[in-house]
Amino acid sequence: MTGATSGIGLELAKLAAADGYALLLAGDRPFERALAELSGAAVETITVDLSTAEGVAALVAQVAVREVDVLCANAGQGLSQGFLDQDFADVRKLIGINVVGMLDLVQQIGRSMRARGKGRILLTGSLAGLLPGAYQAAYNASKAFVDNFSFALRNELKDTGVTVTCLMPNVTETDFWERAGALESKAGSGKKDPPKTPARAGWAAMKAGEGAVSPGYFDVLQRAIMRVLPRDALAEVNAKEMRLSGA
Repeated sequence: MTGATSGIGLELAKLAAADGYALLLAGDRPFERALAELSGAAVETITVDLSTAEGVAALVAQVAVREVDVLCANAGQGLSQGFLDQDFADVRKLIGINVVGMLDLVQQIGRSMRARGKGRILLTGSLAGLLPGAYQAAYNASKAFVDNFSFALRNELKDTGVTVTCLMPNVTETDFWERAGALESKAGSGKKDPPKTPARAGWAAMKAGEGAVSPGYFDVLQRAIMRVLPRDALAEVNAKEMRLSGA
């Protein structure tokens, strides 16, 4: 379980614990809150930077010879401001966490699942992956990658006993907004879904072997609208939501 110190990742961990799974939680922040809320469950933790090959290798080494029944690749990072105003080191780290590290981990764990003929993979994509992400350009592009990759991998693994599900949440109340420096945007300061809403939807869809899920009717409707509006119009929608106040 990656990105499990808070937010959607922590809520997924609670659901896994309730279903009797032993947990290995990976994150780059302290685990005090997670351990308190998962009291009584079988939990191990590892603090790693999953934007690096070394971080992924450390997590895989911690897994060692244990059989992984469920992989929840939830770790992600956002980045506010216009792309040309961002520090490229931050952009590189975003791509490292959201794309490269996720691919590395899924390939290594997925191979062992395929060899056993059993396993479930839940990837946290986003409805943002359907929007040209003005003022979150690299983030939205990375989530478009995750959304697309999940269906490709799902197809490759059909009839192997391994399923792939993509959770595509809408705006959710997590520390994403603070870490991305986006609290002063319209979306960052507005109403959001509690993290348990997408977590429950994603966990249920994964258990059912479904390909993708968005938490509610409004999200399904929004997905349909996104697919028909011109891309320039969608980029302007995202700009209005994600441009920082005064920018």
